[in-house]
Amino acid sequence: MKKILAMLLSATLIFSLAACGGGKTDAGAGADNADSADVVKIGVSMPTQSLQRWNQDGSNMKASLEDAGYAVDLQYAGDNDIPTQVSQIENMISGGCKVLVIAAIDGSSLTEVLKGAKDAGIPVIAYDRLIMNSDAVSYYATFDNYKVGTLQGTYIKDALDLDNQAGPFNIELVTGAPDDNNVNFFFGGAMDVLNPYIESGKLVVKSGQTEKAQVATPNWSTEESQKRFENIITSVGYDPSGVKLDAVLCSNDSTAIGVTNALVGAGYAAENFPVITGQDCDKPAVKNMIAGLQSMSVFKDTRTLASKVVAMVDAIVKGSEPEINDTQTYDNGTGIIPSYLCDPVFANIDNYKELLIDSGYYAEADLK
Repeated sequence: MKKILAMLLSATLIFSLAACGGGKTDAGAGADNADSADVVKIGVSMPTQSLQRWNQDGSNMKASLEDAGYAVDLQYAGDNDIPTQVSQIENMISGGCKVLVIAAIDGSSLTEVLKGAKDAGIPVIAYDRLIMNSDAVSYYATFDNYKVGTLQGTYIKDALDLDNQAGPFNIELVTGAPDDNNVNFFFGGAMDVLNPYIESGKLVVKSGQTEKAQVATPNWSTEESQKRFENIITSVGYDPSGVKLDAVLCSNDSTAIGVTNALVGAGYAAENFPVITGQDCDKPAVKNMIAGLQSMSVFKDTRTLASKVVAMVDAIVKGSEPEINDTQTYDNGTGIIPSYLCDPVFANIDNYKELLIDSGYYAEADLK
């Protein structure tokens, strides 16, 4: 009798242990927050960890989704490696993700892999970069990218007082990756402000490089923008005591840092630096701003964008319509993609503490 009782207790214990261990969901990154098989898993694909901006986007997105009760499979595609991103998205589709949030490396490179998402009924949110030529894209979440450009162009216009000064002023132009659809809006918005002054001769581009294809920077690379600008400095003869350079339109901080490195190498210092724009308020760029080597950077608070995407995911999972505020602007080649546009602002030496430190985006020690 004792042997039978012992056997029954042993079997009960084994069954109990198996039951305790069977409720976990393997959700990749963030899987330890999944307490039951009912937890919904969200796939988040970011392009690279080599830029601070995407590290922050990824971590903000993961934290916000987990706070909302989701399991998160967050993946970074090496250093902007397209095959890696495609493979990671394939794994998210086969791994049970119910919604995909994707910041594409190349907006036109995901058409084939996203056919699998559509076939599986998985909604796709394009994150800050529009995914092109795919009818699998359900929604787009970004900042008002045209406004980003107009903020940069207007800053240059006001800093040089173009409406009141005779000029001419010398300006050069630097934008981002030619395969990033956002460049059309960043560069387009800025040039809508600056072109009238270029056409009138008040602004002069001495390099002669004014077309988007001429001023693009592959992968938004700091190194590529630096090399190109070193060549411009040499060919035009820009020098603190020679040909004056009054402004450089840079569409983001990584290209602005490349331009800054080239100018410092050519002998420029804070007291004779041209007006330089940027975007993202990356820490090195803000440090340059404090040192007088960059004039401004458009601030896109990734916490705001993450919270909007979490709300979109939540609505999709619960079967309701996400909030959108733009149904006219973003056509990805298959039709207009319903979008939510967050509002950007610019930071400069006068307001960066309020925007970046007082808001908790950075600690003051981060910028020393």
